[in-house]
Amino acid sequence: GIFVYEKGVKERPVNKGAEEILKRYKVEPRGFQTDEDIKMRFLSRFINESIYCLQDGILASPLEGDIGAVFGLGFPPFSGGPFRYVDTYGADKLVAKMKLFAGAYGAEFEPCQMLQDYAKSGKKFYTKK
Repeated sequence: GIFVYEKGVKERPVNKGAEEILKRYKVEPRGFQTDEDIKMRFLSRFINESIYCLQDGILASPLEGDIGAVFGLGFPPFSGGPFRYVDTYGADKLVAKMKLFAGAYGAEFEPCQMLQDYAKSGKKFYTKK
């Protein structure tokens, strides 16, 4: 373990062997490490998968996806859901951010075609009536 456990001793020193292993296999962080970037890496993947579901006909509407994400999966309710979030944040900004992430972390961050189309056209998932 990380600490040395001895019977009857409350103070637990760090196991030197564990420290050596951590030093030997330490990986330097790459890419984007700000709190905002970490949040966006998580959100962008969730949002992209939600849009794939709409694109592939698994979801009937953006509203269905937002309700399911907020009430069923714990997406932050103040954001309105993944589709409402894209409309607020901007599909163009999200696509640009995801392409940066794809360059640093791999193809799993490539935005789906529908998201790219919305970014290019300026279209929104919700229109005002």
